[in-house]
Amino acid sequence: MSKVTGGKAVVDTLLAEEVDHVFGLIGSAGMEIFDALHGADDIRFIGVRDERTGTHMADGYARASGKAGVVIAGQNGPGVTNLVTGLAQASAAYSPVVALAGSLSSGHVYRDAFQEVDQQSLLKTVTKKTWTATQAKRLPEMTHEAFRTALAPRRGPVALNLPRDLLAEIIEYDHGPSHWHGASAPAADGDSVAQAASLLRAAQRPLILAGGGVKNGRCHEAVLKLAELLHAPVVMSPGHGDALPCAHPLYAGQMGPRGNVVATDLARQADVILALGTRIGFNTTFYSFDNLNAQAAIIQVETDPLALGRLVPVALGIFADASIVAAQLARELSGHAPTHAVQWVADFQSKRSALLAQRDAEGARASNPIQPATLFKMLRDGCPDDTMFTMDAGTLCLQATDQLNFAKPPSLFTPLDFGLVGFSYACGLGVKLACPERTVISLMGDGGFGMTMSEIGTAVSHRINSICVVMNNGCWGAEKAYQRDFFGGRYIGADVPNPPYDKLAELFGAAGFRVERAEQFGPALQAALACGKPAVIDVQVDPNALYSFRRDSFAHRAQASK
Repeated sequence: MSKVTGGKAVVDTLLAEEVDHVFGLIGSAGMEIFDALHGADDIRFIGVRDERTGTHMADGYARASGKAGVVIAGQNGPGVTNLVTGLAQASAAYSPVVALAGSLSSGHVYRDAFQEVDQQSLLKTVTKKTWTATQAKRLPEMTHEAFRTALAPRRGPVALNLPRDLLAEIIEYDHGPSHWHGASAPAADGDSVAQAASLLRAAQRPLILAGGGVKNGRCHEAVLKLAELLHAPVVMSPGHGDALPCAHPLYAGQMGPRGNVVATDLARQADVILALGTRIGFNTTFYSFDNLNAQAAIIQVETDPLALGRLVPVALGIFADASIVAAQLARELSGHAPTHAVQWVADFQSKRSALLAQRDAEGARASNPIQPATLFKMLRDGCPDDTMFTMDAGTLCLQATDQLNFAKPPSLFTPLDFGLVGFSYACGLGVKLACPERTVISLMGDGGFGMTMSEIGTAVSHRINSICVVMNNGCWGAEKAYQRDFFGGRYIGADVPNPPYDKLAELFGAAGFRVERAEQFGPALQAALACGKPAVIDVQVDPNALYSFRRDSFAHRAQASK
């Protein structure tokens, strides 16, 4: 037993949980934690410029590493309110972020104290669970519980409010390792495996839909083995185009309204669909059967039992882990020889090859101003195979999610389910810290980068050498497209005047590159890859290359204009 402050006990618990990176912004409510971190040589503290972006870093770190990402808001009140957007994003992505939030002294609650806000009520709306510590001696227990909850299926962010008087209190603490090392993922029962195998054996046009469960479970090898056995192409749910290596001959890319036409046509034509680790949610279907065969027999495998058949009727729902079920089905279907599906695959592969050739042809037209298709081709051609891409929201990034090469899972990190602008760059810094040996490229629009560009300072201070490609069209592209297409070109608030982001990067001490013509991008990318420091490439893309992704949501405007 040793006598330590509550803050030191929290840090000792982080060490017991084998935490090696902590993101945060210092503040007076959490000073005992930061003082203890000063002496914790096994934890690297990444001081950030804003708690929101610190949460995105922890989110990216968690998704890339498979471990919990930790963020500390050292100041109660405004420091904690800044966490909300980042935690909402992490919640939509089922990302295991542990937020430690400095809080008012216990005796000051409900007294209209300085920077007082009901953090418990605020944070519980955007987390898997939120606690407020009530006794200093329970701080280690509650910190361990935060990790247990964040990492238990289904994963998600948690928040622990830490009153400053408890952090300052001296307690006796017998620190030791965590007693919880994760729960075993559920397997499917034998009857469910047999039923699923029977449906798949009879399939004339089998299809696998791979979602976040495949990606986060790192089980692409098991899924590909099953796909090869079934002669089944594999489509991905939006935001998870990296669930499988893109070079595999059965890889079809993303399906649905945010996907490509070849993958989507597969989903429209398949007679049996094995949906692994996906809710078959909004971004996959827009809650309609426009992109999905309504007559298909769907086998849905999910670790969330409430997701089974919730949004789309299914022939069979299996409460189990996607990676385990893929292996179970491969064993059950051993020796299966679906000759009737050979032509199904051949037709798909022909159409897929034509699509890729069309994309390359469009991208090879090095027109100026730079078109998105040209930029995406140059990224496909110039990025190393190990590249991990982070994306923002907005039309340019939405197009990019199915246009790039995702060679080594995981390699795509998006805010798609929450649609958050300003996510990508900070997320990329967390991804790079989780996987320092890999190339990390963050794509952003100019508006989103303007929200979070102060984190260039964090990248420089901590030598986090990611590359940010700013697709600069001088506007909020999605909204400007809607104003053009559905509101008669009556633009308001759509244009964004920007500084030269390459020069801004240089002022921070990073490398900056400006690209105004297509032929300049390749050399700029190679220079950024070789520069040995954080880099920003400011790419001037065509401001008229706008696309209305959600045309369905403005159907009433289209009808009214007729």
